[in-house]
Amino acid sequence: MSGRAQLMWDEAVTGYDFGPDHPMDPVRLALTRKLVDAFGLEKDIEVVGAKPAGDSTLRLVHREDYIEAVKAASADPRSADGAYGLGTVDDPAFAGMHEVSALIAGQSVGAAEAVWRGDALHAVNFAGGLHHAMPGGASGFCIYNDAALAVARLLELGAERVAYVDVDVHHGDGVQAAFWEDPRVLTVSLHEHPRTLFPQTGWPQETGAEGAEGSAVNVALPAGTGDTGWVRAFHSVVPELIADFRPQVLVTQHGADTHFEDPLAHLAVSLDAQRAVQMACHDLAHEYAEGRWVALGGGGYAVVEVVPRSWTHLVAIAAGRPIEPETVIPESWRSEVFARTRQLAPMRMTDGRWPVGHADWDAGYDPADRLDQAVLATRKAVYPLRGLLP
Repeated sequence: MSGRAQLMWDEAVTGYDFGPDHPMDPVRLALTRKLVDAFGLEKDIEVVGAKPAGDSTLRLVHREDYIEAVKAASADPRSADGAYGLGTVDDPAFAGMHEVSALIAGQSVGAAEAVWRGDALHAVNFAGGLHHAMPGGASGFCIYNDAALAVARLLELGAERVAYVDVDVHHGDGVQAAFWEDPRVLTVSLHEHPRTLFPQTGWPQETGAEGAEGSAVNVALPAGTGDTGWVRAFHSVVPELIADFRPQVLVTQHGADTHFEDPLAHLAVSLDAQRAVQMACHDLAHEYAEGRWVALGGGGYAVVEVVPRSWTHLVAIAAGRPIEPETVIPESWRSEVFARTRQLAPMRMTDGRWPVGHADWDAGYDPADRLDQAVLATRKAVYPLRGLLP
């Protein structure tokens, strides 16, 4: 086992529910938790709950007027008229919205506290990773930005260098915005190119404010990028930057919506590549951050086929008991899936693409390849600011 690990969980997080027609179906959380149980991972990871984030914690990132607006919309959803991004198609208001959003934020803040204080080496909150919420508004299915709040809490506790790596298919815009002027935080986002996907930000030229130049890193991947390119892009940028920054804690966001079956985006990444990058993040935490790792969920809208398997791999890696890709999924879970959704569940913990290969950047790049062009654009924009060679 790689060290003490915690899984942050409270059944009430499944109340983060925008309604039956919304793509962010909370069944993805319930099914992930059931799959974790089906594999017996609770024997290797401590399952704990944390209190909801209070107003003083929420104010580490969010404006007070926005918090009050969320509370008002939560108490009377019909009053939400689009102000502060509440009551929109992406973020419809619902009763109890403030309470459950604060609860999810509390789990990520609790994970950060546990890792910083040494109560756990790794901590996972797969209900978190709501990275689009801005200091003054909701955005992209996200009400409170638990990822940014976890980083802010680490800074409040005394951390001097925190690295945040986001591999969701969408740009981690809210976290980047929260720390745009703060050189103590390195934000790295690998995402589909803003020309083709929400939120239309995350260009390579977005590198941080004056005084924090090179603290924001964006790899904008061409639509259609598959396993080899995605893993190559990760290894061509992230390890070198983490080695240079040497964070005291690594916070990572693992949105599962890079998958080729995800209905809301256009990458072609497999479960096996997602697992490979999860393992790489774990290894980077051990190599450069004394093992301190906070791992969050994020997007993911293939709620049966992809999300539970991807995040169960994440939990297993954090627990020090990685699940082999060819492992057959327990029948008990498959029956649970059918009972809840009337869908047939996948049979194994792989998409049949393991092992996932990639070419090292040091071996050279193809200037005509769109993926390599994207990686080089990032390296040219950021590396000189950090005193590195592109």
